[in-house]
Amino acid sequence: MSPAETLAFRPAALPPLSRLLVAAAVRVLEWETRHRTRKALARLDSHALRDVGLDALSAEAEATRPFWRD
Repeated sequence: MSPAETLAFRPAALPPLSRLLVAAAVRVLEWETRHRTRKALARLDSHALRDVGLDALSAEAEATRPFWRD
């Protein structure tokens, strides 16, 4: 579930400035999640990488991507 899906209200019902702030907060949460999961991916050994269906080269390429890139 993405951070955007965890919001329990309808952002369209908010005033424009609040919508902007919520969107910024959601973006920061997405970046933080990407950063955390890519760091965890970099720590996996070859056996764990095989379990998730990745080879070492693909895992390294994903783990070294900047957090702001999807």
